[in-house]
Amino acid sequence: MFPVRSKSCNSFIQDGFNLTGTMNRTQRCANVALVALLAGVAANALSGQSAPIRGFPADALADRVAFEDRIRSTPDTALLREYMLAMTEEPHHAGAPGSRAVAEYALAKFREWGLDAQIEEFEAYMPLPISRRVELLSPVRYVARLEEPVIPEDKDSGDQNQLPTYNAYSADGDVTGELVYVNYGLPEDYERLEELGIDVRGKIVIAKYGRSWRGIKPKVAAEHGAIACLMYSDPRDDGFFTGDPYPEGPMRPKFGAQRGSVMDMPTHPGDPLTPGWGAVRGGRKLDPSEAKTLMTIPVLPLGWGDALPLLEALGGPVAPNDDWKGALPITYHVGPGPARVRVALDFDWANRTLYNVTVRIPGAVDEEQLVIHGNHHDAWVNGAADPTSGAVALMETARSLAVALESGWRPRRTIIFALWDGEEWGLLGSTEWAEHHRETLDDQAVTYFNSDSYAAGWFGGGGSHTLKTFVEQVARDIKDPRTKMSALDAALQRRLEGMHSASDSARAREEGFQLNALGSGSDYTVFIDHLTIASVNLGHGGAQSTGVYHSTYDSYDFYTKYSDPGFRYGVAQAAAFGVAVTRMADAPLLPFSFRDAAAAFATYRAEIQELADDELGNGHLVLGAVQAAVQRLAAAGHAFDTAYDDVISHGSDWLQQRTRDLRTINREIFQTERDLTLSDGLPRREWFRHSIYAPGFYTGYGVKTMPGIREAVEQGDHAEATAEAANVAFAIDRMAQRVEGIVRQLHSLLNQ
Repeated sequence: MFPVRSKSCNSFIQDGFNLTGTMNRTQRCANVALVALLAGVAANALSGQSAPIRGFPADALADRVAFEDRIRSTPDTALLREYMLAMTEEPHHAGAPGSRAVAEYALAKFREWGLDAQIEEFEAYMPLPISRRVELLSPVRYVARLEEPVIPEDKDSGDQNQLPTYNAYSADGDVTGELVYVNYGLPEDYERLEELGIDVRGKIVIAKYGRSWRGIKPKVAAEHGAIACLMYSDPRDDGFFTGDPYPEGPMRPKFGAQRGSVMDMPTHPGDPLTPGWGAVRGGRKLDPSEAKTLMTIPVLPLGWGDALPLLEALGGPVAPNDDWKGALPITYHVGPGPARVRVALDFDWANRTLYNVTVRIPGAVDEEQLVIHGNHHDAWVNGAADPTSGAVALMETARSLAVALESGWRPRRTIIFALWDGEEWGLLGSTEWAEHHRETLDDQAVTYFNSDSYAAGWFGGGGSHTLKTFVEQVARDIKDPRTKMSALDAALQRRLEGMHSASDSARAREEGFQLNALGSGSDYTVFIDHLTIASVNLGHGGAQSTGVYHSTYDSYDFYTKYSDPGFRYGVAQAAAFGVAVTRMADAPLLPFSFRDAAAAFATYRAEIQELADDELGNGHLVLGAVQAAVQRLAAAGHAFDTAYDDVISHGSDWLQQRTRDLRTINREIFQTERDLTLSDGLPRREWFRHSIYAPGFYTGYGVKTMPGIREAVEQGDHAEATAEAANVAFAIDRMAQRVEGIVRQLHSLLNQ
């Protein structure tokens, strides 16, 4: 679901350095010199590493480096290619036999490697298309083909049992109305239409894909009274305007269409009929009429080849500015009419089975503490990039750990690998699994590591800011496949290439690694946003613009030609997660950092205060309690680091003798993320319970930090903003109190 491959190299959203822009030759030369110096540092760090690893004593570093060298060297490009070829051979959307076949293939591989693996079945309400029709009735007649042509150069483009182009959770319906072009279909676009005197009530709207998650577009359209929503891929965004269309190049061809869910996931993801509890066969379910996340109007995606006749038939005002104009050879008019369109959709609504594959590697010391790594396995069609690239990398990570097990290694904590089903429909498999295992996860889950898809590019990600230093050190200690420097320094080099001045470059170097905040869009959502488990979403990507996202052409042939031809980045992906997962599983003292969290929270508070002053007026919202809580957390984080370093400095033998005490302390450390829970959830969407991170109500995937306060300010609701500020301050203060307690426990340990 996470569209890494659709991003240009200058806007890769997972990159921890937010890479943008260009620079002149003098700046580039200066930065190349800096990077050459950094590369030397990285080389030392990656061989005979002497840099500290948070959570491990100095006397353990040599063995740790040797172990991680083995973990990094185990992933095999030939095996990644083998798994991908097998898993993408046939379409495998959730709820179909192909998805079960992929799950069983992965299960057999895990068991072949000696791992304890199983399939856990859940079910979800999942509509499949029966019939789809879009036709232009006047001023001329055109019937949309709604089909992606076979490409001879792509062996999978003509496979049987492909899921047709459609949007899951669209409403059924047969409606006819005048057409209105609404740009990207976002709230601000409707404000512009209102300025033009255009009302979409009773109309069918057509919107460009992009700028926001697809489900926001029909949601906003329905709120404004539209009776149906069509979405198309304009070639300005991911087609011939950017590069040659597939197969001559990597961009979306004329009739390539983006499938995808339009479930109202900012309300809650997962099975629409079991919000908050696991969807097991025979279990409690809502009546569909009670579901809050089903779309209320018909919705369908189009390739630009089908959209062109509809847009060409529009009259009315010319599109108001260049942002509204795409790359089609027409004058973009807004309407309404004279184009009159019929949209007729019919779906088979049923509960269908999900197949989650899970692997358990028991911990040798703290078996009840769980470190989880997941990626989904279901696709809209063959899904080579999304999700099979990430799935096969996870499998190689698991195989690397299986090889280590054979040589005698045992993780300190239990490691769980998961390949989720139904992610594309609305994070179904991961959400139902986590809701079903809620009590165990709340008590025992240390962290959740997520991947989705990867491609050639740079390593980066987002997640809980208690894990910022941890992720930065992982990036420091893995290699970038292209430059052979550390992934951390390769990302810095990339960021410096986008700097416009020496001062920008200096600021970028001073800021260092940036861990983005998480909203939604992949399987981490239930873990961080609902269960408030510390989570990170990591991966490589951003080097190549592509335009086959959620289409028939996301295939093995495409992936091996454009995305990662030699699977070098697949090896890097598997190695990165091997290092990250085993560090978290093996560290005697969990590598969290509360100063990092406090620094991020302070930034969010300052942003919201500035926003409030602009929206509500200076002094109308005072965030002093939030600021005080953040300052308390920063002080507690500083004291924690001091005591933490003192404990680690006593060495491996001393730590081993205090295993029982460390087990208790570590549990307190990972429970700190739970302190950020909102007991009643966010206003009007109680499923989202994290006080710091959530997707925005109208951003879909995009994060809103301190969302309760921020969205209330954006809505101009002073009373709600004040109440939410109190909730956030209480949550951060609760985390600070727990950290202070941990510091006392560490001091007690030192005094034994």
